[in-house]
Amino acid sequence: MKNRAEGDEGGELTRSAARAAATGTVYLVGGGPGDPGLLTERGAELLSSAEVVLHDELIHPALLSRVRPDAIVMSVGKRGSDRASKQAKQEAIEAELVRLGREGKSVVRLKGGDPYLFGRGSEEAEALARAGIPFEVVPGVCSPLGATAYAGFSLTHRDLASSVTLVSGTMRSGVGYDWSELASVKGTICVLMGMHNLEEVAAGLLGPARRAPETPAAVIQWGTRAEQRVVTGSLAEIAAIARAEGLGSPGIVLVGAVAARREALRWFDTRPLFGRHVAVLRPKGQAQSVAKLLRQRGAEPFVWPAIEIAPPPDPAAVSALARELGAWDVVAFTSENGVERLFSALAAEGLDARAFGRAKVAAIGTGTAAALLSRGIRADIVPTSDFRGEGLARAILEDAEIENRLSKKEIVRVVIPRALVAREVLPETLRAAGCEVRVVPVYETRKAGPSLVAELVTRLSERSIDVVLLSATSTVEGLVGALGARAGELLAGVTVASIGEITTESARARGIEVAVTAETSTMEGLVAAVERYFVQKQ
Repeated sequence: MKNRAEGDEGGELTRSAARAAATGTVYLVGGGPGDPGLLTERGAELLSSAEVVLHDELIHPALLSRVRPDAIVMSVGKRGSDRASKQAKQEAIEAELVRLGREGKSVVRLKGGDPYLFGRGSEEAEALARAGIPFEVVPGVCSPLGATAYAGFSLTHRDLASSVTLVSGTMRSGVGYDWSELASVKGTICVLMGMHNLEEVAAGLLGPARRAPETPAAVIQWGTRAEQRVVTGSLAEIAAIARAEGLGSPGIVLVGAVAARREALRWFDTRPLFGRHVAVLRPKGQAQSVAKLLRQRGAEPFVWPAIEIAPPPDPAAVSALARELGAWDVVAFTSENGVERLFSALAAEGLDARAFGRAKVAAIGTGTAAALLSRGIRADIVPTSDFRGEGLARAILEDAEIENRLSKKEIVRVVIPRALVAREVLPETLRAAGCEVRVVPVYETRKAGPSLVAELVTRLSERSIDVVLLSATSTVEGLVGALGARAGELLAGVTVASIGEITTESARARGIEVAVTAETSTMEGLVAAVERYFVQKQ
């Protein structure tokens, strides 16, 4: 077992603190075009440290998972066609930013795309400047760059376009854009906020802007997200094509020779999981990494905690374990929850990773090992492939030191911090081999509450879930408990995927048909198995 390596950790923490949102300051942060993975590092730092977050309506909900738990979060969306109403809302937003700044709050104004590109960020900055409120602007990936790249378009091309012109299809006064300004402009044209008057946009480009009817064009809706939709055609036909396909806001219009190169440059919407809505049955605190993996593959995750993690039945026993960790030969973790709960107990006792002392640390799989590593512990024992209780027991007993001690009939003391209810194969196998084993429940799992159950049933009823990921036997029980007698009906047509054979057996025993079982029992292995499944179906 190794503690965190020495180094400039104190300096790094100091630098991180200096980068946190400062009191009395307003930050105009670009949230990017949709994909939460496109948020800048600076934007993430500020979101996680600000006291107040005011966000646009179109911000991806996953961005708000970065917000600190005690922050005040307010939606200040102002979509719609009523210009007077939208202007009033904008003035109210600016007044609120000034008020919060004067109260000494650290505030993030989270805006779609980039704050200064057709986003009224400059108006908000001017209001703050007039009021004497310090502000900072954090640029974001704008939709003309992000959406076109994800949709398979290069805005410039050495052979086709050496310039790009960005146009707002909606003017402040409501008067249409003067398209004659583009009559002498060559290259690519991107029109933002023009979906509601798409026909007028096309007519303006064909008329005063002097673009030929056969000019290649495209419309991109919900660019960079799993909902992304793209249509292409000639400029003369693009409005009719987009309307026929039901495309609307938010969207951008792309006009120019580069719009004809999509098939060669597509990458995002050709992925096997693109556009699929995947239910991740994990506690929210553990779902972010797999949600990120799914989004990287073009899917949209729906995190549904089939189980809730509750405090242990005997907190005193957990506190006692935290104080005596160093007295054990092996501390064996069977889940990330066990790691989190035991380290919480260590913190409550004023202890840290040093409390493990001479004990070897064992982890049931790579996910649990990663959870330990993030807390300063490098696991000594991790199974190479079988990430189950059987595999962990085998890895512990095959450790050279432990094997040698057991061969000499020496006592090897193993403690297992785990859930109150779990499979007994690990402690039973170790006891049978001569180990002295103690199981300490450090948490308890409970079924999802009524509101969560209702949300899942609604989504399944509406057929808005394509895949369900089962991460453990406990999630199977939570799913069956939530759906009850309707499980078969609601899961019909849904691809159910399991993290391993034991979870698959548990699901099938409860009448759930499993289409995919991961060969490697990790969430990464499960996502990879689902991806292979859909590749084979193509």
